[in-house]
Amino acid sequence: MSSDERIAAPAPLRIGLTGGIASGKSTVADMFAAHGIPIIDTDVIARQVVTPGQPALDEIRRFFGDAVFDEDGSLDRAAMRKLIFADSGRRRQLESILHPRIQQETIRQADAANGDYQVIVVPLLTESRLRDAVDRILVVDCDQKTQIQRLLARDAESEPQARRILATQASRDERLAIADDVINNDADLASTRSQVDKLHQAYLALAQGLRSP
Repeated sequence: MSSDERIAAPAPLRIGLTGGIASGKSTVADMFAAHGIPIIDTDVIARQVVTPGQPALDEIRRFFGDAVFDEDGSLDRAAMRKLIFADSGRRRQLESILHPRIQQETIRQADAANGDYQVIVVPLLTESRLRDAVDRILVVDCDQKTQIQRLLARDAESEPQARRILATQASRDERLAIADDVINNDADLASTRSQVDKLHQAYLALAQGLRSP
């Protein structure tokens, strides 16, 4: 068979995993990873693109000044978070710097990854162009009271600040409206793991279907 006649292998099934802040996305992603599934996490990539020496960091300093930097030149995430969640214009400015870089690196990592299927973790998938890069959307869901409790415990935020953060994100209804699959993460870890295990089997079957002639 000539190179022109070869049929390219289908791209892996790509699952976009999303959910509100402190909904348990990382916990769910770790459970898929335990099944040997490649995880591409845009939160991790977001940290990578602002490491010292990266162009994005210079651009952030140019627009936001030294107040959002630590003494060692690294980004002061707490200061930046406080600033952008108090000022929507500043938040949009930061997004314009970071999002194109994050999207490009996400696709690069996904293209390089193997696996029966892939999970791409995108907290703001509802608003992201990465929606066009995934085959199915999995929403990790919990009620807002649970989100706030987890956020207060995890990040030591004040409740007013926690509510401001939630207000900047897509609503629960908006996330559920784009979902192909939902994991309810209000209960214990055993319940969440059981849901992940079932979806893992379903995604394997879907991926096999894509590979079948």
